[in-house]
Amino acid sequence: MLSFRTLARYQLITDLVIAGAFGLLAIVIELVGSAQTTSFAGATLMVIAYTAALAVRRLHPGLALCLAWVGAALQMGFGMTPSPTNLAIFAVLYATAAYGSTRVFWSGFGSAIAGAVIVPVYLVGRGMSEPPTAEVWFVAGALLLAAGFALMLSWVTGALVRTAMRAAANSRAQRAAEAETIAEQQRVRIARDMHDVVAHSLAVVIAQADGARYAAAKDPAATSDALATISTTARSALTDVRLLLTQLRHSQAEGPQPTLADLDELFDRMRAAGIVLDVVSDPEPPGVPPASIQLAVYRIMQEALTNALRHGVDPRVRVHLGWYPDRVVLGVRNARSTASSGSTSPAGGHGVIGMRERAQLVGGSLTAGPEYGEFVVKASLPIGAPG
Repeated sequence: MLSFRTLARYQLITDLVIAGAFGLLAIVIELVGSAQTTSFAGATLMVIAYTAALAVRRLHPGLALCLAWVGAALQMGFGMTPSPTNLAIFAVLYATAAYGSTRVFWSGFGSAIAGAVIVPVYLVGRGMSEPPTAEVWFVAGALLLAAGFALMLSWVTGALVRTAMRAAANSRAQRAAEAETIAEQQRVRIARDMHDVVAHSLAVVIAQADGARYAAAKDPAATSDALATISTTARSALTDVRLLLTQLRHSQAEGPQPTLADLDELFDRMRAAGIVLDVVSDPEPPGVPPASIQLAVYRIMQEALTNALRHGVDPRVRVHLGWYPDRVVLGVRNARSTASSGSTSPAGGHGVIGMRERAQLVGGSLTAGPEYGEFVVKASLPIGAPG
């Protein structure tokens, strides 16, 4: 069963028009030649075979090669001399190398070699009744070289085009794969940001709601403060979620990301949620750290404080930030219950995984686990020379 290549409509029309024009011109040339050398029927059959081969050379290179051999056999069978009609052979050999399957590719190579041998044998040997002389051998050798060069040139040109097309296809596939990888990284980043925003905000809301419920009977003013904190936190979370969803719908619409300037607001929210924060920043940032480092510090700090709020048994949390010329060191310590401190679940949860990934993305490292009765998050992020 024949398997045809997929061609664009314009390519198919172009091939048919070229083949039609070639056939008309070839039949005129062969009619003039056949009136003196051979029969009209033989010339017509040869032209039809070559024209058909030219028409399907890109649609089915293997079929085109077979038709070209049929045309050559008819030409030799009727004793015709070479003519401009034979130019179709070069186009077919080019197509076998450029568009054919592996089998057709090497069939074209073999056909080029076979054709280079057949041409001098046919032209020199036809009508020769005496043993070949040195002059005949010279002519045959010259014809062999000329025919081999012309036929192999067509095939090699097609092979080079084939290589170029494969390289272009590989390049397109590589660019598509890189684009998909970038898109996947973007989706992972957005998912991580969504986790950070939602987990942090809900932890604050739950803590405030529980505190308000316990204090409602004794201190109504505390309930009002708690509701205000819940409202502020929920509004901020809603704004962040909307921003992330906008980025998810429009991947190029990058919105503003948290910076070091937003840490004070984060600390205030956590204090309002009931955490007693002891924040030490020593030494201070010597300049403006890269935006990626600022975002990583903020998100790691946000997740670490959220975990302290959810799992801590003591509201006291110690935070340390140390800014050095080549790195920033971050530490968050808080007391955990015995079960929580000995458990691997906090360290193996999605929050810790997300913090570790954020540190690794900027070339840093992060550890999280129990240490002397406390749960400690430590991160070291390289910053190079601050801007």
